[in-house]
Amino acid sequence: MYGTGGGLPEYRACLLSAHGFVVLALAYYGYQDLPKDMRKLQLEYFEEASTFLRTHPKVAGPGIGVIGASKSGDLALLLATFTPGISAVVSINGCNAVAVFPITYKGTVFPGLIGDSSKVTVMKSGVADIRDTLNNPLEGENQKSLIPIEQADCRFLFLVSEDDRNWNSPFFAEEAVKRLKAHGKDNFEKVVYPMAGHYLEPPYFPHCTASLHMLVGMPVAWGGEAKSHAMAQIDMWERIDAFLKEHLGTGKHCSSAKL
Repeated sequence: MYGTGGGLPEYRACLLSAHGFVVLALAYYGYQDLPKDMRKLQLEYFEEASTFLRTHPKVAGPGIGVIGASKSGDLALLLATFTPGISAVVSINGCNAVAVFPITYKGTVFPGLIGDSSKVTVMKSGVADIRDTLNNPLEGENQKSLIPIEQADCRFLFLVSEDDRNWNSPFFAEEAVKRLKAHGKDNFEKVVYPMAGHYLEPPYFPHCTASLHMLVGMPVAWGGEAKSHAMAQIDMWERIDAFLKEHLGTGKHCSSAKL
């Protein structure tokens, strides 16, 4: 799953399928008859997709993996925390709280962690820096947005860009790890990439330093230095492949495409 761009990006799913995985690229807004925005997200939609994939005859099971990047990072954490059958979660520059928009599940509303637009700074280039706009999830009422990931029965891989300018993903990942440790959990790995930006894509994708943000309505900086970002993408892809094969029990069964 991807973040605030909407639509149905399938390139990561295609690459994973070439490595022997059964993959479902899941759109959740801004695509065909789906909602036009994220204002009324329901976790049941994602649970239904998870169940569909998990019970597919081509899936070895018993559990599946979930990859969430940016905004969908918290959706992946929610799935693992509240729904069955998730064995491995990869969060790429995600948040440890429900970010921006609330989400409901079985009648319960999980409030979204909102931002403070007064903290947006606009550079001489006209590009905005929004890194510090999202409120601190550890303060006051914001704590209601925190995701109790200690309840999840899965393995976590937190992939973090040190120079993420979209939001403070290093802080969010560190707090997620602290929460797991506080509950006696060691079911996680965290990798921090120095001088990498927010948009960590598969290897050899171009480094995107800035682009239009769908929610902000103007170009924003994503951060990162070109070479460091490129090297991070190569390392990240290898780690994701190895992590999923190890914790989904598919290492012996996966075979690469022979096209």
